[in-house]
Amino acid sequence: MKTFITDDFLLFNETAKILFHGTAKGLPIIDYHNHLNQKEILEDKNFTSLSDIWLGGDHYKWRAMRANGIDEAYITGDKSGYEKFLAWSKTVPNTFGNPLYHWTHLELLHYFDIDEVLDEKSAPAIWKEANKKLATKEMSIRSLLKKDKVEFVGTTDDPTDDLASHKALHKEGFEITVSPSFRPDKGLNIEKDEFLSWVGKLEQATNSTIETYDALLDAFISRVDYFDEHGCRSSDHGIDVMFYEQATKEEAASVFQKRLQGEKLTAKEIEQYKTYTLLTLGELYADKGWVMQLHLSALRNNNTRMLNLLGPDTGFDSIGDLLIANKLSNFLNALESKDKLPKTVLYSLNANDNAVLASMAGNYQSSEIAGKVQFGTAWWFNDVIDGMEDQMKTLANIGLISNFIGMLTDSRSFLSFPRHEYFRRILCNLLGTWVEEGKVPKDMALLEKYVTNICYDNAKRYFRL
Repeated sequence: MKTFITDDFLLFNETAKILFHGTAKGLPIIDYHNHLNQKEILEDKNFTSLSDIWLGGDHYKWRAMRANGIDEAYITGDKSGYEKFLAWSKTVPNTFGNPLYHWTHLELLHYFDIDEVLDEKSAPAIWKEANKKLATKEMSIRSLLKKDKVEFVGTTDDPTDDLASHKALHKEGFEITVSPSFRPDKGLNIEKDEFLSWVGKLEQATNSTIETYDALLDAFISRVDYFDEHGCRSSDHGIDVMFYEQATKEEAASVFQKRLQGEKLTAKEIEQYKTYTLLTLGELYADKGWVMQLHLSALRNNNTRMLNLLGPDTGFDSIGDLLIANKLSNFLNALESKDKLPKTVLYSLNANDNAVLASMAGNYQSSEIAGKVQFGTAWWFNDVIDGMEDQMKTLANIGLISNFIGMLTDSRSFLSFPRHEYFRRILCNLLGTWVEEGKVPKDMALLEKYVTNICYDNAKRYFRL
């Protein structure tokens, strides 16, 4: 059966069609936050099968397959790639209303020219045709990035990473900028079992001994400098529970010493350490001109049985519902009061926080750059049609959507870039709907400027590209 993905997919009015086909469709992509493997970009890897490039590491698909009663052996287990693909093809017809249904068919059409609905009947032929194309040079990772007009890729990197692949890509002059992003979560989560071993890795990365809090901060400074030297434009922080507990440097140092000595920390002490440390990092980011991204309100590793079997980041996370406003305000204000608040993007996995974040961003704007503090794009479980529309409407209602820095993939898959097309269609349809409803004028030049800014120019300026 032919797919439903037409040229005017998700474009329900004439203004939307003009905006998408005339402006949005051809714009380059700035994917400023993702989890792509930079080593695979350096190697210009070709994937051997559709299962490898499509199902490996894709928590979205894994969750859908589990919800469809698929045995774990066909998801993360030892079944063959073809058997896993067949299990996915069995699941796809049950995903109406889920973005996976749209993403699946957008990717088949975009990358493989396969204009067929994926189901158990069509799966064998699609498997054969897709794998045949994957073996060609036109489907290597770098070829895919060029095909999608990607200009900038912002990966996610631990401070202890040597950035060897980033350095090699820069040295060879690869035409697409592949930039590291500084993700120091393991150095902030002092309460976690892995904290001390991570400090050991930081010692190795900095060729130093970290026996005091001053030594830890010096090591952080060293790694921020190192990342900056190698093209870093932003930091990224996964903050599941927003924290703020005012502390002096001496208090943070005392907490750090207790942790080194194996003593139990109180909840207050943990917050004191995290607060002082992240405020210190925030000042460093401001000095470097970096963007600070705060990803809030995920509730991770809910299924402890599966966590013990498969480890973290395997599809057992959900939405957290703790309050964030007061502590987030105190944190941002502490940096602003010292004139050290960096450009900041606020995301929450809980859509109930949308108005909170949109209004919070408005408290800390600046004449330095339009939209200095951003209410970030719909994230993770909100990365759906309704979620994207709600995020943009909330931003427009409370702030200025014209200064929005737009979409990112937040993905581990090199086939995820059609999500930018998905977003652009939804954006154009939203603007076109406002025109049709008489809420904004049909000033095509102004509307095209909105589309160009949101899909490309704003992010290019914001990340100093």
